Amino acid sequence: ERRDVERGQVIAKPGTITPHVRFRAETYVLTKEEGGRHTPFFSGYRPQFYFRTTDVTGVVKLPEGVEMVMPGDNVNLEVELITPVALEKGLRFAIREGGRTVGAGTVTEILE
Repeated sequence: ERRDVERGQVIAKPGTITPHVRFRAETYVLTKEEGGRHTPFFSGYRPQFYFRTTDVTGVVKLPEGVEMVMPGDNVNLEVELITPVALEKGLRFAIREGGRTVGAGTVTEILE
């Protein structure tokens, strides 16, 4: 029934898509001029990740040897979401903070 489906849920054939909490992604962080952040972020940063029609908070882990990410940078991130979301390799997403988009990315690897 249509009323049984809520915003953010995915309708799929059983076994074709599974929820995950950890993934790697290639991301671009918007510059201040593009409407993004004014300052860098570090491991432990907790923005909202928007996938399809759902959003969930995630914790960012930067790659070995990367101390911070500056606005305008492209970076491979590892993300751990606070709740499982239906993800697959190649899925695009937005990174938002305080009601504005601060970055965008593509899932490159499912970890968990």
